[in-house]
Amino acid sequence: MPDAPLFSRRQSLLLASISAGTLLPGAGSVAGPRPAAPSAELPSAELPAVRVSGVRRAFWNGQHNAFTDLCWFQNRIYLTFRSCPDGHMVHPTSCIIVLCSEDLGTTWREVHRFSVPLRDTRDPHFLVFRERLFIYTGTWYSGKTTLPRGDYDLNLHLGYAAWTEDGATWHSPVLLEGTFGHYIWRAAAAGGKAWLCGRRKPSFEVLAKGEPRETESLILESDDGLVWRRGGQFQSEAGDETAFMFESDGSGMAIARHGEGRAAGLLKAATPSGPWTRTDLGQSIGGPLLTRWQNGWVVAGRSTQEGTGPRTSFWWLQDDKLVPMAELPSGGDNSYPGLVQLPDGRALISWYSSHEQDDQGQKITAIYLAELETVNQ
Repeated sequence: MPDAPLFSRRQSLLLASISAGTLLPGAGSVAGPRPAAPSAELPSAELPAVRVSGVRRAFWNGQHNAFTDLCWFQNRIYLTFRSCPDGHMVHPTSCIIVLCSEDLGTTWREVHRFSVPLRDTRDPHFLVFRERLFIYTGTWYSGKTTLPRGDYDLNLHLGYAAWTEDGATWHSPVLLEGTFGHYIWRAAAAGGKAWLCGRRKPSFEVLAKGEPRETESLILESDDGLVWRRGGQFQSEAGDETAFMFESDGSGMAIARHGEGRAAGLLKAATPSGPWTRTDLGQSIGGPLLTRWQNGWVVAGRSTQEGTGPRTSFWWLQDDKLVPMAELPSGGDNSYPGLVQLPDGRALISWYSSHEQDDQGQKITAIYLAELETVNQ
């Protein structure tokens, strides 16, 4: 593996903090077992303007590429996403791809990919826990071919992981005990444990196929990142994708997508196991991200505004309300962003979108990167 790039003393200190598991403001998925308490929030009058720069297509292989996440691990940035030759829906041909950058997101190389036989792998998310880098993926049972949408069975969902201690040797796919019948999603660490969002049918009831309104969203807990058990409940109905973070005292905050496409919820709890209270955010958010950057809370995901269609958007979260920050070049099938803070204070972000076309004029679904930076007003 090539030597790590040289950094200034300030950059090296920041990177050392990231590698040790300290949660820098806006550091996204780099949280270690004991995240540091974030700095005081910016007053609403002082929310900075933000510029989006360096927009580029990071990966496209002629297939459907979607569902991104970013994290720091051992002074390198990792990017993961799903790739499938047959498209967005449930196919056993999908795989999870992992890229690594040693120059702050300028160039990337593939370091791992994995799939699960007869299953559709999707929605990969990172977790740094006990000095290991984990990637979690929820998998639909598909069988030998594409699964008709009417046959989706949440009770057959199963979580898998890939993990590494050094970024070079990977272990995958690893079945996650305790996740059968759970559609797993984002993860975080607190109190020496790993925590994972997993939505399911209550008591695994045999109800309508797909994800009915009765779907609940749970928070699962683990001592090793591989064997899971119920820890609490995010939502009792219309449960869906939930992004969450913890403070050093164990209190948590989450952004919960609504399973029927209504407004997302802001969830809060004193402990990871809850109970979690909910505040309506007045905006639907698909594929949500919750993180900290520039001493503020950042929310991102897919929004749909009248007349514009779906876009990947970023907001500040201030006084439990969303304040628009930036809208990314995006359209059609898009969202599922990631974010890491760079040593100079900017943010590197990832997302997927289908707003561009290939040389034959056909829409493509690709992975994109850009930087966010604050602007002095």
